[in-house]
Amino acid sequence: MLYFLIDMNLKNLSTILEKEPRFRFKQIQDAVYKQFVDNWGDVSNLPKNLVANLKENYPLKINAEIMSDNGGNTKKAIIRLNDGEQIEAVLMRNKQGKNTACISSQAGCPIGCVFCATGQSGFKRNLQAEEIINQILLFARILKKEDAKIDRIVFMGMGEPFLNWEEAKKAIETLLDKDKFGFGSRHISISTIGVTEGIRALAKEFPQINLAVSIHSANNQKREELAGINERYNLNRIKKAIEYYLSITNRKVFFEYVMLDNFNDQGEDARELARYIQSFDKRHLIHVNLIAYNKTLAEFKASSGETQEKFKDFLEKNHISTTIRKSFGGEVVGACGQLKSF
Repeated sequence: MLYFLIDMNLKNLSTILEKEPRFRFKQIQDAVYKQFVDNWGDVSNLPKNLVANLKENYPLKINAEIMSDNGGNTKKAIIRLNDGEQIEAVLMRNKQGKNTACISSQAGCPIGCVFCATGQSGFKRNLQAEEIINQILLFARILKKEDAKIDRIVFMGMGEPFLNWEEAKKAIETLLDKDKFGFGSRHISISTIGVTEGIRALAKEFPQINLAVSIHSANNQKREELAGINERYNLNRIKKAIEYYLSITNRKVFFEYVMLDNFNDQGEDARELARYIQSFDKRHLIHVNLIAYNKTLAEFKASSGETQEKFKDFLEKNHISTTIRKSFGGEVVGACGQLKSF
């Protein structure tokens, strides 16, 4: 695993570089973060003795199994961590050829949403920043061989990023660093179940990064049934946090809404959601993404296409921007809500 080039561990290289010119460090850093090499032997501007030392002491291998769908537009990575835990991440390509990396911030998830395989698999541990970054490195290496690149990064894989904020933040700083990946803030999105402290922190620390809130219902009782954290992060607390976020950023917020047949997809559910949004979104900055439920072990069914369209039409008649999201990754059990730890 590649842990040595992250900021907190840079000193690990000092021993083997102490007799090298100062520019060697940048050559090594560029090889990893710009050229996405997976073999030190491919770095042609390093002397052979240094390459041999790097191969022995700082291997670039990321232990992962890759699964692809039939069209090649979705790839799921099952990554084995140093302690034997496994996480999953997904790479998706849309019709326009843009590539989105959906990455995990925790092994498992402590929230336990009843419709989500990650939540039902239990919580193992937080990921280190290096383990988050390795997911991006892995997909960047794959895409390099296709003469392509990662266009967007979404923290929408396993886990709740705001419950591992310090490590997620370190990873984001590495992603934004122009000497490393150099991603633009607006190409990164953070998804949360509604951890209000995290929403406020994002507004203050990374105001240009996109925020998505997994709302799933504008009814406190139904949210409690789905996620079990509504007592701590109820709809009113979430509303206040989003109001704060909007006041700081003046940027769009995405509401993620998994459509569950006869649970949260009826007319009253749409009315409750519209009333909730209208109670604070005076500038029409909330955009609702309706997401088809992807089969897990939970006893839910996906809403019909007709029901989704009716729900969308109602929201739009109430001046709420809404999209029915296409599902990716079902063939490799890598769609929204299907990732799990082992």
